[in-house]
Amino acid sequence: MAIQTLDRVDVSGKRVLMRVDFNVPLEKGAVADDLRIVAALPAIDSVLSRGGSVVLISHLGRPEGTGVEEKYSLRPVAARLAELRPAAKVSFPSADCVDAAAAAAVAALRPGEVLLLENLRFHGGEKRGDPAFAAKLAAYGDIYCNDAFGTAHRPDASMVAVPKAMAPKPRVMGPLMAKEVNYLRDAVAHAKRPVAVVLGGAKVSDKIGVIEHCIDRVDFILVGGAMAYTFLKALGRRVGSSRVEEGKVKDAHAMIQRLAESPTKGMLPIDHVCGKELAEGTPVKVFDEQIEDGWMGLDIGPRSVIRFAEPLREAGTIVWNGPLGAFETRPFDAGTRLIAEVIARQTQRGATTIIGGGDTAAAVESFGLADQFSHVSTGGGASLELLEGREFESLKVLDQV
Repeated sequence: MAIQTLDRVDVSGKRVLMRVDFNVPLEKGAVADDLRIVAALPAIDSVLSRGGSVVLISHLGRPEGTGVEEKYSLRPVAARLAELRPAAKVSFPSADCVDAAAAAAVAALRPGEVLLLENLRFHGGEKRGDPAFAAKLAAYGDIYCNDAFGTAHRPDASMVAVPKAMAPKPRVMGPLMAKEVNYLRDAVAHAKRPVAVVLGGAKVSDKIGVIEHCIDRVDFILVGGAMAYTFLKALGRRVGSSRVEEGKVKDAHAMIQRLAESPTKGMLPIDHVCGKELAEGTPVKVFDEQIEDGWMGLDIGPRSVIRFAEPLREAGTIVWNGPLGAFETRPFDAGTRLIAEVIARQTQRGATTIIGGGDTAAAVESFGLADQFSHVSTGGGASLELLEGREFESLKVLDQV
């Protein structure tokens, strides 16, 4: 069974209650990065062009859930959306997504108009999945559309309780959600071989499930970033003052043994760009294999880049989640940047290349390479869970066709 999609339902004269992911960075009262807003435009345009109106709901940041916190207001997002779609009337009616002013504005909405409600998480009921809170939101729409992949793995009210409350009205997924699910769910299951999975970032605990799911399903698993030092310590290597998840060393060792018995080939860094601390201007030294005390591994070294590049240049499918070094701080950005360039070139050769959101998406964006991959996900945590093979309750409650 497939999930019903927005493009296949009649929206003419209807209000579409659309869950989007507008959890964007703000600086000085303005949107600093509008990537997630732009990603939602195809869904919004689809409704407006077919004679419907849109009620947008989202969260931003991590407010306490006890009322308005101005620093987390979606008002700047509404302003940016109005700039991106000047032909549509974009309104932001009140400081509360379920107060009388919000309800009145929804009731007055006309075809071709867009309304963005205030931060859902100003209400504690959003995180709790509260049915009473969800019922108030559900009353706003004739159709429910989930296009918020970044929060697809969360059981929040707007993701699960709202579509449940809206039955039997249509409950569909938007084009962004459909694209994300299709790319990531099929990335390993129906991929062009060889398949390479590149994993980085800080925590083994975030990625251990992905490794478990991918063993015997992919051809290569390349591990870098700070998480590599937990694996290297499990092998008995000296890692200096590099970050190690001590509680996961045993799990890392077990995973290394599993990889040794599997046709999947695992690769770890064989050299390391190290600093005394994570800061620009810190002393820098490259170590082969063993890292001396007092030095911290902050990037994969040049030999590791060459080693990782070999299977990537042969891969038909590449999935990458997690930077391979502290890319925000020079010179520890080099390994991540060079591997990004290798993967981008492989895209040009016809490979399917998927960037798994979060810090990895931020890294390729900072390198000016984001448009050189098959797909850059908008959800870090959600993409990880899909790669682990997990099912999302937020998708199960949508209409099946």
